[in-house]
Amino acid sequence: MDRKKQKKFLIVPPFKCTWRKELRFKEAGRGCVAFEASAHNDVTLVFRERVGSQHYHYRTDNTPNYTIILGSHRNRRLKIEVNGKTVVDETGVGLCCSLTFQSYWISIYDGLISIGKGRYPFQNLVFQWLDSNPNCSVQYIGLSSWDKHVGYRNVNVLPSTSNHILLWNQMDNGELECDEDEDIADGFIDGLESEDVWGLKCFLENWDLSDVLFIVGDEEKAVPAHKVIMGASGNFCFGSSNPDVIQLPGVTYPVFHAFLQYIYTGQAQVLEEQLGALRDLSLQFEVMPLIKQCEEITDRFKLNKKLFDSGRKVEISHPCSLPQRCTVFPFELPIDLQRLKQWLSTGEFSDVEIHIDGHGLVARSHKVILSLWSAAFTKMFTNGMCESNSSKICLRDTSFDAFIEMLQFMYSGELGVQDATDKGSLLLQILLLADQFGVTPLLQGCCKTILECLSEDTVCSILQVISSIPSCKSLEEACERKFSKHFDYCTTVNTDFVFLDETSFSDILQCPNLTVTSEERILDAILLWGMEASDLLGWEAVDTILKTSTPDLLFGERLLSVNMLLPLVRFPLMPITLLKKLEKSSLSIQIPVLEELVMEAIKYSVSKMTQPGSNQNVRFQHRQSTFKEFQYICDGDNNGVLYFAGTSYGKHQWVNPVLSKKITVTASSPASRFTDPKALVSRTYQGTSFAGPRIEDGKNCSWWMVDIGEDHQLMCNYYTLRQDGSSAFMRSWALQGSLDEKNWTNLRVHENDQTICKPGQYVSWPVNGPTALFPFRFFRVVLLGPTTSDSGPWNLCICFLELYGYFHM
Repeated sequence: MDRKKQKKFLIVPPFKCTWRKELRFKEAGRGCVAFEASAHNDVTLVFRERVGSQHYHYRTDNTPNYTIILGSHRNRRLKIEVNGKTVVDETGVGLCCSLTFQSYWISIYDGLISIGKGRYPFQNLVFQWLDSNPNCSVQYIGLSSWDKHVGYRNVNVLPSTSNHILLWNQMDNGELECDEDEDIADGFIDGLESEDVWGLKCFLENWDLSDVLFIVGDEEKAVPAHKVIMGASGNFCFGSSNPDVIQLPGVTYPVFHAFLQYIYTGQAQVLEEQLGALRDLSLQFEVMPLIKQCEEITDRFKLNKKLFDSGRKVEISHPCSLPQRCTVFPFELPIDLQRLKQWLSTGEFSDVEIHIDGHGLVARSHKVILSLWSAAFTKMFTNGMCESNSSKICLRDTSFDAFIEMLQFMYSGELGVQDATDKGSLLLQILLLADQFGVTPLLQGCCKTILECLSEDTVCSILQVISSIPSCKSLEEACERKFSKHFDYCTTVNTDFVFLDETSFSDILQCPNLTVTSEERILDAILLWGMEASDLLGWEAVDTILKTSTPDLLFGERLLSVNMLLPLVRFPLMPITLLKKLEKSSLSIQIPVLEELVMEAIKYSVSKMTQPGSNQNVRFQHRQSTFKEFQYICDGDNNGVLYFAGTSYGKHQWVNPVLSKKITVTASSPASRFTDPKALVSRTYQGTSFAGPRIEDGKNCSWWMVDIGEDHQLMCNYYTLRQDGSSAFMRSWALQGSLDEKNWTNLRVHENDQTICKPGQYVSWPVNGPTALFPFRFFRVVLLGPTTSDSGPWNLCICFLELYGYFHM
């Protein structure tokens, strides 16, 4: 289908449904549909075994179907119906938007229905339901409505696959558009998937890069092939007298064609009466998988003679050696992988030497292997360039380690680097090389590995590399989401973020889920980015610099970008005292855009009235992901997060949060009279309160742990303990945080700390450094060494715990 620059869309009128035969799952009962929709309510998709008629509507359908309704009941609920019966009716899930198109995806896999938001399937799952009696025959998809028009666009029907990166790549490169002027009954999808025809099958009986000829049959038909492929499939014994020609006078061309077809594509068709000749040819050259399959088919015919039908073609398919990668060379072919790797190492049958500047000869390779992966290499070897007639290529500005990894991938189909944590830099170099030479599966493998190992510490360096690669869009967006979720950490641990390009940095600042402790942090980051600063500075330090400089000198070419980014700071949410300081600053005086924004915010803050149009202006709206600050004032105060949980997060008078089930407290030893979880947050002094020891990893370990709740996270920057009435004082312990209750991060470690020295004593400590910027759900105080007690040295004797910092609800 011809691409159109302008996005087209389809409007489905009330009580209608659009069908098209092409709008279907490739495999019945399994598939995924991704689309964008705009509606007041009832974005409705119907999944049936057959195509519906022009006047079809799901409310009148009495045939087996799944109907999924986003924004049912006036855009308040998500509904799933099975054969007209409601099985799911959930409030506030997957709602619609009438102002803009929103992206959704729906996956069906043997009755497991998954629904998500966003452009990329299997990201941002919002609901999942499993049919106990699945309909595995649904295949066709209808786009429907209820009592209002529904707009659809960019509908993609995708196969069911575990390779999510591949699906995302199809989303990036294979959007399907529809013409808004088309009649609904005529449908709007011209094609669903573009089959990738690249690979070894392109070289089947192709003279390009061939280095051996088979002279077949009485007619002496010359058939070209490639030694490295043939040799890796069987035993061809290319002789020394005439190694480039093999005579096969007793073999007919149809049989030999099927033989080559099996080797080059993994599939073949042959007449039943030719099956024996194909087996004999396979036996001659020891192509063992084909011998086995021919014999199995022949045995089936012998057992059931009714199957035999002279003149009918038999289809033979090579079983994939690695099912999850069955579309990647060489797993779909009858090729000995170890033999192929050995020939890369020894250079046997090599027809090209690869040199890299500064490293000399790095490999003796095979042009056909390089070309089946890379169109760039194919053009290099076949379009008359100097390399076409040469057995040597020289590469400049190429990483040696990355190229060797790419070469290994071309011969094995697998990425050797599986850990981006230790080899992140090498993985990025491989990704760049894969993009340069167009080795798409390798690029996707790099993206997948990087995505699985993505962390706050690596996100900036990755973004700097991939932002210029269009095919890495999904990884780029994942990095931007990661950065925005940990904005404080990524902009205060170091200044790597200042090397991001304007588009990436702007996208991060505009991310709807940007998580930040204060708008002041965003202002600081924009100023540092504009300066391309090498040191971490706050806006006040920048203001001091500006007193003896000018914006042009300070920001240079980025001044215009800074002016474009400053409106992304939500100044009206800043405290009035901070706004007043900004108003008098050199920054406001010398940067008119900043002055205007600060004055607007002050006016809003003083008047406490919504500015005209501010309901639509995001600068006046609180961020969904903003943290609430809980600041330590004094020991035993009411300003902590655990106290806040006891008030049902500010809704009523304090109640023990363990009793109200707002938080969960556990200990290393079983609950008992003196190991009482609710006592730790009761705010009442306990004479005896301890967590007893247990054995973990062969060592004594005692701890108290707090779970602040599934939907809550805290960036802890202060904590308070209180000793119980005993004299078992801690000396070595740690405050730790975790997201999953399994992997723990030390927030503050105390070694031989003598602070606690009296029964009933309160003690508090700050949490400093980068760990104070990490949000966690679970927190625990864990004993690292024995206490001062001789009778119970591993009893952790505290009767109170409070946490402070930035709390996300």
